[in-house]
Amino acid sequence: MVEKDESSPGGISEEEAAQYDRQIRLWGLEAQKRLRASRVLLVGLRGLGAEVAKNLILAGVRGLTLLDHQQVSPEDSRAQFLIPAGSLGRNRAEASLERAQSLNPMVEVKADPESVESKPHEFFTQFDAVCLTCCSRESMVRINQICHKNGVKFFTGDVFGYHGYMFADLGQHEFVEEKPKVAKVSTGVEDGPEAKRARLEPAETTMVKKQQLQFCPLREALAVQWRGEAAAAALRRTAPDYFLLQVLLQFRSEAGRDPCPRRVPEDSQRLLRLRREVLEALGVGAQLLPEHFHSFCFSEMAPVCAVVGGVLGQEVVKALSQRDPPHNNFFFFDGVRGQGMVECLGPPK
Repeated sequence: MVEKDESSPGGISEEEAAQYDRQIRLWGLEAQKRLRASRVLLVGLRGLGAEVAKNLILAGVRGLTLLDHQQVSPEDSRAQFLIPAGSLGRNRAEASLERAQSLNPMVEVKADPESVESKPHEFFTQFDAVCLTCCSRESMVRINQICHKNGVKFFTGDVFGYHGYMFADLGQHEFVEEKPKVAKVSTGVEDGPEAKRARLEPAETTMVKKQQLQFCPLREALAVQWRGEAAAAALRRTAPDYFLLQVLLQFRSEAGRDPCPRRVPEDSQRLLRLRREVLEALGVGAQLLPEHFHSFCFSEMAPVCAVVGGVLGQEVVKALSQRDPPHNNFFFFDGVRGQGMVECLGPPK
């Protein structure tokens, strides 16, 4: 672990300035200082969790705690690159620790082998951001409520086969955005070539502080009412993956696990049943999801983990550094179509 020199100019040591030179040039010293002062909790060290861990460690957060009570399974070898060979039966967080730490010695990386269910309210409030993967709907809602009340940035995400999502609740969030400066044109040449060049090729930019964004909790985002004329219009604009997520979270609650490649016939039938039950309960037709939707929901696909993990890691970095507009509040990735979609779902504002 490299010791940090708190007395150095700007609060960044020479080693850190060299390590983070490219990103300081990209998003600025102040953003990097905020990031460097942040501690993050990451729950779940499957494929998606490994991608998020890598991105946050390389970005240069102050500390990252890896929390996972599960043991390494053969399926982890498909997308989890932090776990070395020969780790079957070890705790997943502890098995990931050495490779995770080696990515950036300036970040304090810890492994916690306990269950997220056993953690008390106070555990989550010590972090600046909490990111959940592989959690039940009930755990996500409970932890989100704790974070929302205590000003902790909350994220959650998962990958199911070719599909993935992330959700963010940043509470009341302020950020700055880089904008080109308005070029001043000399009197009498407003329409000349120099004026056009100045408008098209601004030489300088300035940081603009935006007003606060208000995020809604996960419970409200998952409880949107889809009955009525107003809801019908919103339904046409909503990605089907939102409803697929509802089905998959219900599957996880019922089965205590995700759809398993070793149980395709059994799990496919359960998914088809839940499609009908969940979508009818939401007030929408089961036809929103095609009959064959279940074929693409098994295991974690490494490329999908890379895409969703890249977006999720980026959103955590943006939130902690307070730089650039965040996604408010869902991001869905459909690997079958190769499409990513941002959705803002929740109670009317």
